[in-house]
Amino acid sequence: RGLVSSASRPREDSWLKSLFVRKVDPRKDAHSNLLAKRETSSLYKLQIHNVKPECLDAYNKLCQEVLPKIHEEKHYPCALVGTWNTWYGEQDQAVHLWRYEGGYPALNEVMSKLRQNKEFTEFRKERGNMLLSRKNQLLLEFSFWNEPVPREGPNIYELRSYQLRPGTMIEWGNYWARAIRFRQDNNEAVGGFFSQIGQLYMVHHLWAYKDLQTREDIRNAAWHKPGWDELVYYTVPLIQEMESRIMIPLKISPLQ
Repeated sequence: RGLVSSASRPREDSWLKSLFVRKVDPRKDAHSNLLAKRETSSLYKLQIHNVKPECLDAYNKLCQEVLPKIHEEKHYPCALVGTWNTWYGEQDQAVHLWRYEGGYPALNEVMSKLRQNKEFTEFRKERGNMLLSRKNQLLLEFSFWNEPVPREGPNIYELRSYQLRPGTMIEWGNYWARAIRFRQDNNEAVGGFFSQIGQLYMVHHLWAYKDLQTREDIRNAAWHKPGWDELVYYTVPLIQEMESRIMIPLKISPLQ
């Protein structure tokens, strides 16, 4: 009797659970095609470098000498969107955001040409001696976010990074297509991206503020707009982890 009871219980449990399984409509297309800008074929690369503390000044100087040459060289179909040091968040950290006009073929072209560039090869070798770790992601931009274009400063920048639960990217996009309208009054919305290669189901929102107090004031003001609280309520359960970096642009950054 005990054996029959224990054997049947898993089947009963699975049957009961099946009654409460959430029904998910099958997707007819990749979320990258549904959420990304169709009028452009830009691909973005986010680089995060953790620098040895004693090397940060030398690292910044080296980047400011070499990165503009790549950005300004028409031979390379890429552009430096922004380059920063993290101010609040993980310390001694550099963040670079690149745009590749033409998507993956442009990325492959740039990488192939840079491998033949002796100055860049030496730059990578010298830079590597200054790093503790590095990682990158390839990103697409959300269709409903602003295009990240150069802006005058001085500004501080906030990179808010969200690790979403797998399968929730479409829901996130649907909610934020409405939520972004609440965050346009002060021109603080710089760009919104989602990962394609690297850590997946990652979303990055980039914001610009005059200073930390302005950031606080703008974020508090959003809560007084009807509908913002509801959108936050529905998007928070989609998040597994989140991180905020406050960043200061380098002198060479097009986003100042």
